[in-house]
Amino acid sequence: MAPTLQPGDWLLVDPAAYRRRAPQPGQLVVAQDPRRQRRELVKRVAAVDLDGRLLLAGDAREASTDSRTFGAVDPSTVAGRPWFRIKPLTRIGRIA
Repeated sequence: MAPTLQPGDWLLVDPAAYRRRAPQPGQLVVAQDPRRQRRELVKRVAAVDLDGRLLLAGDAREASTDSRTFGAVDPSTVAGRPWFRIKPLTRIGRIA
């Protein structure tokens, strides 16, 4: 299976998507990188642990830095949900 996103993709993000309801497994999120706070990551929620923290995973598992490296993240670090690719023009459209 090919990753949903490719390097160079430009995305629109809905910052209000998870204000009322926390992200669920399988959903994409934009979250603050716990190692570098000014950096944002686009990852898929793999699971929600018993403490309510999110385990994040990249779609390209073999090349991804995710919760296997930095652990679970607090849902408050989620900045929104990417929902639409605007570039490249050959791949424009909604993303899952």
